Amino acid sequence: MMTTFRRTVLASGATGALALAAGCLDFALGNGPLEVAAERAAPTDDALEAADYEEKAVEQETIEESVDVGVERDVEATVWASTYTKEIEHRGTEGEGCAFAAISIPDVSVAGRSFNPIGELSNEELLSEYGDKFERGGASIENLTHRESFGLEILGDGRSVDVFEGTTTFEGDEIDVDVAVTSFAHEDDRLVLVGSYPAALAAESATVEELLESVEHPV
Repeated sequence: MMTTFRRTVLASGATGALALAAGCLDFALGNGPLEVAAERAAPTDDALEAADYEEKAVEQETIEESVDVGVERDVEATVWASTYTKEIEHRGTEGEGCAFAAISIPDVSVAGRSFNPIGELSNEELLSEYGDKFERGGASIENLTHRESFGLEILGDGRSVDVFEGTTTFEGDEIDVDVAVTSFAHEDDRLVLVGSYPAALAAESATVEELLESVEHPV
């Protein structure tokens, strides 16, 4: 999958400075892109087993970003997306009702400027950007509104987690869902961690918190 982001960056310095910052002569001369890769992030196997979540997909994707620092240059970043789901019962029918996603994107810096395409996005914007990673059965989450924020210890530091309320379709019925999301920099990557579950299953909020707290990076 290839997605293109375009940024105009006001920065001083010639291509020689870019070569020093990026460590790539081809990139500086425009003969090739700067290629960088994220490290994968994921909840621990023990936490997934305790929460009764199963792996749905572990994928690598490529983001191509064109940057303008007086001359146009390309950055190709390999990102990881690990997704997990949990089946629940609704009116006698079982289906994927809960989901968790861990996404990592290289926090690329050139000439002292970050070109991470999600670095300036709010958590609500991140949900729109990566909503397909935690959809269940192809049903998107709509009508998101922010409800609360709280702190959790994740990867050795306190992180702010936002909780949104929304609606989705599950087994033909419209239901209310809660979505918890946090995003932060860690080990040269930007992580986006998202958990969603039916609002009626209040106990799942604690389960999502346990998954968030268990996340490891790099895996």
